[in-house]
Amino acid sequence: MRIVRVNLYVLLISLVCSFSPGQALAQTPAGPTGTLSQSETDRIVRAFTARETEFHKGLLEYAFKRDALIQVLGMGGQVIGEYHRVSHFTFDDSGNRFEKIDYFPMASYEGITQEDVEDLGGVTPFALETTKAGQYDFKYAGKERIDELDLYVFDVTPKVTPDARKTKERFFNGRIWVDDHDLQIVKSRGKGVPETKKNKFPIVETYREQIDGKYWFPTYAYADDDLIFDSGEDLRIRIRVKYTDYQRARGKLRVIDIENEKVEPTTKPAKPPKGENPPKGKPPEN
Repeated sequence: MRIVRVNLYVLLISLVCSFSPGQALAQTPAGPTGTLSQSETDRIVRAFTARETEFHKGLLEYAFKRDALIQVLGMGGQVIGEYHRVSHFTFDDSGNRFEKIDYFPMASYEGITQEDVEDLGGVTPFALETTKAGQYDFKYAGKERIDELDLYVFDVTPKVTPDARKTKERFFNGRIWVDDHDLQIVKSRGKGVPETKKNKFPIVETYREQIDGKYWFPTYAYADDDLIFDSGEDLRIRIRVKYTDYQRARGKLRVIDIENEKVEPTTKPAKPPKGENPPKGKPPEN
């Protein structure tokens, strides 16, 4: 079997979803129903894209652990190739990401490149934030009720799909579920576009949880999909990514130029008793 490179950027742009703490969104028994005016649709879209912007900025203040497992499956469902990497991530004040690898055995699947690994780390986890929203069409698909949550359902497609030969920019194409009370995305299911003859992308379901009672960050992403290439080749891939141990970890760093910086002493020298002159020079030797 020929090894086919699979770019995993879809995991980044699919990380636009969340769910209430302690709740897992089950499969919906029935499809979405209902209608919504265009003005109301626009209001909801403005609300959840603004939240996405807030969460994107908030993520830069946190460290987290990522456990990424990618498997290639054979005809009978057996694992014939695997890539497993566990890391801790932090960000600096400029948004640069730093990775400390905790566990990384030799991969038995050679189709993962360094670019794929960088994409998997979460460089741009919020595809539908305010600055990106204008590049998408949002079509209201109805309402669904999942685990006692009433959700707006939207189909999301890029207004213009770029030529993959001319740009590396990726877009989300799929469906999102938005809590009708807090107007926050609680689930997404979709894939990355554009695709090429040699690069195909799985459909990924992604979830978030509320962190520190404020931010909704990704906690779980999953895919089990057959990638059909133009050559007729079929590659079944399974992906599981867990994000845990979120901790606020950003701090300010001050660099001091010792030659030019005047540093005040932390304690003042004791004053000599009245009538005595302060000692000068080296004390006499006996």
